[in-house]
Amino acid sequence: MLGHALMNQLQGRHEIVGVDIQDADLRDAGAVMRLVKTHSPETVIHAAAYTDVDGCETDPPRAWENNAQATLHVAQACKAVGATMVYISTDYVFDGTKTDPYVEEDAPNPLNVYGQTKLRGEQYVQETLTRFFIARTSWLYGPHGKNFVDTIRRLALERNELRVVNDQRGSPTYTVHLASKIRELVETNQYGIYHITGSGACTWFELARYTVELCGPRGVVVTSTSTVESNRPAKRPANSVLENRNLRRFGLEILPHWREGVREHLRGPGN
Repeated sequence: MLGHALMNQLQGRHEIVGVDIQDADLRDAGAVMRLVKTHSPETVIHAAAYTDVDGCETDPPRAWENNAQATLHVAQACKAVGATMVYISTDYVFDGTKTDPYVEEDAPNPLNVYGQTKLRGEQYVQETLTRFFIARTSWLYGPHGKNFVDTIRRLALERNELRVVNDQRGSPTYTVHLASKIRELVETNQYGIYHITGSGACTWFELARYTVELCGPRGVVVTSTSTVESNRPAKRPANSVLENRNLRRFGLEILPHWREGVREHLRGPGN
């Protein structure tokens, strides 16, 4: 999902090579090294991950291989060719106990295996490289991938009532907007950790209700439920809103409001 958006944003401005799962198994250090040395890029954007949060919780070895170990392999290959690395990370590195939005300097404390493995990936990047961007983002939706907004749109056509969690708060982020900001970022030399999310914040319930307002048939009711009632394997942070402080610090605009992103996505080609 993000890979498609990045390819669209970068083509025409840079010479780019898109890499998918058939090109290299990122769990294989040798395969990653050969791939990167073949192309000898100036920058590598590492957007691959095992993002099924509950799947990570029930299969930790798979999560550690795909999210932590694979990231180390990419970082080592970047070091070998002198490339800058961009690592896409997550709001789930935080535990959600803070009442205000999290800033880049806040200490991570992940609640679940997914967050733990993504944080270890961040650490591997920092331990291996001096030129890197770590981009923490959240609640992604966009074309070419499974996401919450599209799921709600589909379910609204199938059901009269949708029950959605209303006690987790975050910032939905449109992949097209995120990819555009990553492009801007890599064209600077302001390395470090960045929070990059849609502006504003909401709960999953509020996001679902807004989606249904825009595209659902009349008569569909969205009701709220709690995290406890949802009974998911992995714990989720109650508050994972990220303040995009470093973007502002280095003179880069923050992303448009999440509502604007949802509107743009839903009226996109074929929507």
